[in-house]
Amino acid sequence: MNQYPPLYTHPQPPRGRVKRGAVALVAASVLGAGALGGVAGALIGSDQPTALHPTVAQNASVNTPTDITDTVAKVMPSVVQVGTRTANAQGVGSGVILSADGRILTNNHVVAGAREITVTFADGKTAQAEVLGADPGADLALLQAKDVSGLTPATLGDSGDLKVGDEVIAIGSPAGLQGTVTTGIVSALDRDVSIPNRGSRGASYKAIQTDASINQGNSGGPLFDTAGRVIGINSAIYSPVSGADGSAGSVGIGFSIPVDTVKSVLSKIE
Repeated sequence: MNQYPPLYTHPQPPRGRVKRGAVALVAASVLGAGALGGVAGALIGSDQPTALHPTVAQNASVNTPTDITDTVAKVMPSVVQVGTRTANAQGVGSGVILSADGRILTNNHVVAGAREITVTFADGKTAQAEVLGADPGADLALLQAKDVSGLTPATLGDSGDLKVGDEVIAIGSPAGLQGTVTTGIVSALDRDVSIPNRGSRGASYKAIQTDASINQGNSGGPLFDTAGRVIGINSAIYSPVSGADGSAGSVGIGFSIPVDTVKSVLSKIE
């Protein structure tokens, strides 16, 4: 069956010199022919439980993980699944609500070329949406969901305050599994990210690197701090292994567009 080239295809090895610190990545979106049923993509590694050797607890310090339950409950209604349809393919990405009347932010690569866009909210309700504006170079797009009101908008934070080691929370729809929550830390800041796109302009930006698990389908979804403020938009992953269809899995190296960049782009495309 013919289908459009997957948005997450691995780029060809670069020729010539490569800028130090730059990374070639795959967009964290899902795109395939036909309906997306269940979990799509290949499993990388084993899903069998591994026996753990017992360790002796030490009393040197008390260091308990942050309880993010309340934060997740607060922000979950502001995260959506973004479904797209082209002539002969369907795709899945994520998005975050910016206003009560249905303005939604996602990645440009999630909706580029889509003939139909359907947004699914956390309560299971759906709405059709259209693109209000986009910046392909920044890989951001602003949607307007139709005939909606009373939505829960997310709070935008300040990525300029981030520090390596800060805890973060990613929420989205990896492989179409809506409302999936993963946690991690800020692994690095100001990473040079470049994602080529066949037949059109690619995207380049300075990114937040995180080890919070991000997979295809997370694209366009928010990266939160532990206070529930959006500090990034999840957009790409580094994955050295891919399936025959171009599917890729998380190896703990994900990238998000900083919210300060998002604010600047929104001021131009709103």
